[in-house]
Formats: sequence, C-alpha cells, structure tokens
Amino acid sequence: MLDLVTRNLREVVTIDELKEIVAKEKKKAYIGFEPSGLVHLGWLMCGDKVKDLIDAGFDTTILLADWHAWINDKLGGNMEAIRTCGEYIKDAFAAMGVKGVKYVYASEMVSDADYWHLVLKIAKQTSLARARRAMDIMGRKAEEAEKDISKFFYPLMQVADIFYLGVDVALGGMDQRHAHMLARDVCKKLGMKKPVALHTHIISSLQAKERMDAKMSKSKPSSAIFIHDEEETIYKKLRKAYCPEGVTEGNPVMEIARYVIFIHFDEMKVERKDASPLTFNSYDELEESYLKREIHPLDLKNAVAEYVNKILQPIKEYFKSHPTNYEKLLEYMKGKP
Repeated sequence: MLDLVTRNLREVVTIDELKEIVAKEKKKAYIGFEPSGLVHLGWLMCGDKVKDLIDAGFDTTILLADWHAWINDKLGGNMEAIRTCGEYIKDAFAAMGVKGVKYVYASEMVSDADYWHLVLKIAKQTSLARARRAMDIMGRKAEEAEKDISKFFYPLMQVADIFYLGVDVALGGMDQRHAHMLARDVCKKLGMKKPVALHTHIISSLQAKERMDAKMSKSKPSSAIFIHDEEETIYKKLRKAYCPEGVTEGNPVMEIARYVIFIHFDEMKVERKDASPLTFNSYDELEESYLKREIHPLDLKNAVAEYVNKILQPIKEYFKSHPTNYEKLLEYMKGKP
C-alpha cells in the first residue's frame, strides 16, 4: 500500500509517519481545490492520486474551497459562479473515474464558530512574515495583501481546513508546501494532529522555456492542455510546446509522459519519421532514449498528443451526457450571468 500511496509524488513529509498511517485501519486524507475555472491536465494527475489514496483505504475528502476562491478574486468574486464551478469540478472528477470520495464546500465549514476559533488560534501562532511566505499557495505575490488584508486569511484558513477535517494526510502540489508546513509547525501548540504532507509534481507550462517556475495555468490557455480541448487543439499546443532535444529537466512534454501517460498506460510507442518506431515499457526507458537523442522532439510531441487524446476521450464523452454545469460555467466565464 505504501508504494501505491507514494507513487508519482515529488515529496512526502515524512515517510516514516506515512508508514504508520498507512498501517492504520481508519485513516483520512484530503485535497483542496479552488473552483476558479476549467480543469487542465495537472488536475488529472491529482485525480489519479486521489484514486490511489482511496484504493489504499483512505477516507478521502475533496474540499471545494469556494470561500478561498472568493478571497483570491477568482471568477470575479461571484460566489454563484464559484459554486457552479464547484459542481463542474465534481463532474470533472467523476469523468476521471474518481469514486467514493466525499465533497465538502468551505462555505459549509465557515458557518461553524469552531472553524473560526481554529483560524484565530492558528493566527496567534503565526507571524505576519510567515503568512506572507505562505501566500504562494494562492499564486499571489505577498505585496498584494497590502491592498487587501483578506489575502492573509487564506493560508490560515487552509491550515484550519486540515485541522477541522481531522485528516491524517494533506495532499497537494508543491505550491501548497508552505501551508502544509505551517500546519505541521503549529499543530503541537494547538494540540492538533500532525498531518503528513504529500506533494505532487507541478507540470510545467507548455511554454516554459528556461523558466523552471512556470506551470500550467488556466489563466494562460496556451500554457495548458484542458480536459475539453479538441484532438487537433492538443496536437497544435504540443507541437508548439517547449521541448529541447536531449533535455528532460523542465521539459513539459516529458513531464506529461512521466506523470500522466505512464500512470494510464503500461507502455508508450513513439513513431519516428526517419526510423523505425520505439516502444517503451517505463518512463525511465523513454528518458534514457530521449537523452541519447534517439527521439526527435516532434516525434515525441506527436506521440504524447496521441496518448493524451486517448486519456481525455472518455472524459469528453462524459461531459457530452453531463453538460449542464460545464456550459453554465462557460457562460459565467464569458461574463454572462
């Protein structure tokens, strides 16, 4: 079970604590998502990890962080649009095959005085400088809080979410690390359970180039592959993607192969324009071949596009029969209430 829980992760804090939790009969995990727009490929990686946790026996909650999205000015701060997006997210995870998960809206928790009691207790253990550092979980710069003090509540609320839900494990991308470490730091003083932090890799922007900190973002459509993208759109985006020959570090096309394709397929075949095709039974085999420059970047891009389209096809089929929340969200995003 430990291998199932830890596969495809970037970091576990700490592995010894996780071993103890995995051995327990009853164990709880959570991951939070801001309802803030369309779902891209990075979310599929998280959906796969949620399925792993459920298969490993975790009682798993997906927090639909509607108040957090409001604080973060997502969807124009329109709570009706944010809640519609929350229902769309439920559809997206159902389309990915995520079953047996519990959904909770942040707005359900904030109606409880005990929740705000937790927020204030956490605030009393947290310096202003520490709260500023944790603001990268919002995709915001610390100075933005100078104009809107509500931004400082965000990391405090995320820590409160962990304690309020009583989870053993907090799952998130590496961009959530500051909040998870804050929870681990203050838990003893508050008499709360110390959460183990599981951090996924963050897939780089398709246009990352030399910027190692750039990631897929729904606010930059050309940087990401969305679960609704048409087949030809995916081919076009990947053909334009940053993919230096013989380089795997910071290469978004190779990252998609590693963190998405090889989770869904046991092998990957790459057709080559000027040579016979190659078939790989693991990402390590693919990486070794790419580093040796046995695969041209365009051939790799076309192969990745083909497999991504295979993965996304059933998701798109699901939305054909469940279009309501997706279509309503699109109207909100176009500025039509």
